[in-house]
Amino acid sequence: MLSENTCVTLHDKTFRRSVPHPDIIGRIEALAARINADYGDGSRGIPLFVGVLNGAFMFFAELLQRISFPCEVSFVRLSSYHGTASSGNVTEVLGLREEIAGRHVIIVEDIVETGESIRRLTDSLEARHPASLEVATLLFKPSAYRNYRPIRYAAMEATDGFIVGFGLDYDGLGRNLRDIYQLAEEQ
Repeated sequence: MLSENTCVTLHDKTFRRSVPHPDIIGRIEALAARINADYGDGSRGIPLFVGVLNGAFMFFAELLQRISFPCEVSFVRLSSYHGTASSGNVTEVLGLREEIAGRHVIIVEDIVETGESIRRLTDSLEARHPASLEVATLLFKPSAYRNYRPIRYAAMEATDGFIVGFGLDYDGLGRNLRDIYQLAEEQ
């Protein structure tokens, strides 16, 4: 199994394991507990969780299994990466069809780095007048973030460097890894 190795090679690059699966799950459990505390009393109605494809699919599934209140689920798809670098261009490939006016919405993202993808998505969603809009992310890189909006729900902080695994990829590979790996030459 790939995720049991301390190193993996994807295409032309080698990655070293940086966060093992049990640690990821522990962080997701702690994050779900915070969201349950904030939304679990029912005072915010039935929130809508919006998963950002493709990268957030594993985090989204693990998080939702730990949410203890009624909620709805939808997905959007954004694109901004080519290889190991962001293109700086965020494209909405698949949009949200649900009505969100007056609803509490939680965007579920795999990683927030500069915040450009989140800015593009939240600008689009805020134009539809939700009651509130929050971001839950598996990984947050505060050193790269441009402080567009507060990130209320971050499972863990990531250091600088390119990472793969647990939904994140390098040119299409690595999403299926249970652990998180960092590019070896950046460590």
